Order: sequence, then structure tokens, then C-alpha cells
Amino acid sequence: MRLFFTALMFYTRLPVPKHIDHSPDALNRSTLFFPLIGWIIGGIGIGTYWLATVLFPPTYLPILFSMVATVWATGAFHEDGFADVCDGFGGGWNKTQILTIMKDSRLGTYGTIGLGLLLAVKFFALQSMLTAEAFGWAVALKYISAHSLSRLTAATVIRALPYAREDLDAKAKPIAQGITAGQLGLAAILGLLPLLALVGYTGLWIYLTFLIPLALVRWRLIGFFSKWLGGYTGDCLGATQQLTEVIVYLSFVSLLWVSV
Repeated sequence: MRLFFTALMFYTRLPVPKHIDHSPDALNRSTLFFPLIGWIIGGIGIGTYWLATVLFPPTYLPILFSMVATVWATGAFHEDGFADVCDGFGGGWNKTQILTIMKDSRLGTYGTIGLGLLLAVKFFALQSMLTAEAFGWAVALKYISAHSLSRLTAATVIRALPYAREDLDAKAKPIAQGITAGQLGLAAILGLLPLLALVGYTGLWIYLTFLIPLALVRWRLIGFFSKWLGGYTGDCLGATQQLTEVIVYLSFVSLLWVSV
């Protein structure tokens, strides 16, 4: 429970017991709960969506409120990482320049455009996914699985690559020690469980094929980060989470389209 609350403290803005501290060892070990945090954030998002459909007309407002809720719950932690990666790789020509730009708290042109486009794609993908069928457990599991699978993918990047910053002076410093195979195994169970529950609920085993685009995006990102940085940073993990979350939404939307 201490490790879970440590993860909740590090990855969200949600309150935790006062005795939970910022111990580097606990923060490192708590990485296995990263997908479980996705359950919580996804639950907040889909819960907000349902409440908004009760209070407001079923137009774009419930989708927007849902996105606002998830951004608030995480403090835009991962969105910030994605924007920094856009700025860093867009404006830097070598490892030093990229790391320096990503460390800058100011938002540049690449980050602004990248984040704006990402949120637009996420909004319209959610709109297509959530309004295609009546609200129920299947819809909720789709939403939650996107958050858990995207965080699992980010955890696998920690396992695959070394930490890129030599001074360890960044947001990912506590998890720079990596993740063990056992921890990754537990994270995989937590990350896959919502998708497996959806398969059990609907019987559509084709949902498991969504792991293929996730694997392809992961492979491309790992190659990209390795080539330019020789490893990952906290911003790289945030970018991975955001991109793969959108990929899951798009997979659901694509399945709806081709099955019409």
C-alpha cells in the first residue's frame, strides 16, 4: 500500500496519506503500479463523462469535461512531457541540445503545435468512440484500458533503455534505476487486465490485436530515443504514454468504422 500511494503521489495530484514520503527507493519500486494509476485516471475520466451526459446535452461538452478531469488529476504531467519532447527533438540537433531544450520550462513552437494536434486527435477519437454506443461497462473498459495500456507501454521503455541524463537532475530521477523483470511482469498484469476484462465482457477477441500497433509505436519510439539520446528521460515516458493512449482510442474507432 505504501508503494501504491507513493505512485499515486508521484503520478497524480490526488491526495495521499501524510506519512507517504518522496523516498527515491520507494518511488523507483512504485513504478510497477504505473498501469494501476491508469485505472484511476481512466475511472475519473469516464466517470466525469457519464456525469456530464446526465447534466448536459450529449454533445461535445461531456468529452471536453472528461479530458479536463484527466488533465487535472495528473497535473498535465504526461502532456508536459509530450510537449517537451516535441520542442527538444524539433529544435535540437544533438543529444546535448535536445536535453537542454527539454529541460527548459518554456513552451516552444514545436511543443505548442504538437500538443494542440495531439489533444485535437484525442478529442475527436474520444468523441467517435464514446458516442458510438450506449454508455455501459464496455465503454468504461475501453476508456480505462487506453490509460492502463499506455502506462504499461511507458513502463516497458524504462526496462528497455537506460536513463539518458548523466546528472539525474530531472523529473524521472527517482525511477532512473530501472524496473526489474518481476516488477514489469506485475505491471503487465495490471496494464492488460482492463483489456482482458473487455474481451471477456464482449467476446470480441479482436481487441487483443490492438497490442500490435502499441508494439509498433513502442519499437519506433525506443529506436528514436536510443538513436538521439542513448536512452530515455521523464519527458520521453510522458510522450510515450500520450501517444499510445491516443493509439488505443484510434484502434477502437478504426474497429467501429471497419465493422459498419
